[in-house]
Amino acid sequence: MDRIELEAFVAVAEELHFGRAAARLHRGQPTVSDAVRRLESSLGGRLFHRTSRRVSLTDLGAELLPDAHAALAQLRRFQQRGRALAAGDRTGTTLVVGHAEYTGHQLLLRCLPQLRERFPDVTIVPEPMPTTAVLTALRAGTIGLGIGWASDGVTGVRARVLSTERFTALVPEAHPLADRTELSAAELSAAALLTWPHQINSGLCDRLLSAFRIGGADLRIIRTADSVQAIAAHVAAGTGIGITVESALDHRPPGLRVIPLTGPSTTADQVVLTPADPSEPAAALRDLLLHAAGGAVPTPTPTTATLRVE
Repeated sequence: MDRIELEAFVAVAEELHFGRAAARLHRGQPTVSDAVRRLESSLGGRLFHRTSRRVSLTDLGAELLPDAHAALAQLRRFQQRGRALAAGDRTGTTLVVGHAEYTGHQLLLRCLPQLRERFPDVTIVPEPMPTTAVLTALRAGTIGLGIGWASDGVTGVRARVLSTERFTALVPEAHPLADRTELSAAELSAAALLTWPHQINSGLCDRLLSAFRIGGADLRIIRTADSVQAIAAHVAAGTGIGITVESALDHRPPGLRVIPLTGPSTTADQVVLTPADPSEPAAALRDLLLHAAGGAVPTPTPTTATLRVE
């Protein structure tokens, strides 16, 4: 398999649309379709269910998506290292930072300049990827630190909570619910909702589903989008009510109300993830992130946190 095959697979998996994936990769749709077919042929199985109206991941595709993200991160790391060596730099190192969608990018942006000051010879490579891919890449050693979402049950990484984020609803100002200060899952039961794709943030989707189940409500997601800006645009167009998390909103979208959800399971922990023995730059960035988030800087211990991370 080659790079375009992996890039095409990841883009289609996240967009769930071959045309949008092609536009994102700046390639023709036939090129993307051919790349996916070649990859499926080499693997011996289908990665997508395709109909004239819908594209969705097969079980094989969902299982392999984190590995595809990790493989692309490894390839980018190889290229960075190769360019440094070709330029005569044999002392510099690279820190790849995987960060999941909807995590606090502003927090990361505040900390990276401080890290560069402390480690001027380290090349820092931020890589957006789902938290499942962050886990895979951390275990494979292809990234040095990750930021993602956590719940109970997975072992093998060290994790510290950066913040507890609340789910919020994006509601048009003219909507009957727009004057509410909080909303419960029951009040959104059977409403047309827009949120992130499950394959990008399965942990957040599962947490949201739990909130609706506990509240005895129906969760009806009619559209997904891979950015809060896209969700806000659909809400403004009258498609439905958007669901996101506080950290994804760096400003209030014009014409929309931002209303927190209340009730059980309506929060999610944002975590910083490192391998059991992080590099010095990775440990320094972890501490900077925790300090910037308002938490205490951790004292290194030999223990490994146990979390289920999605």
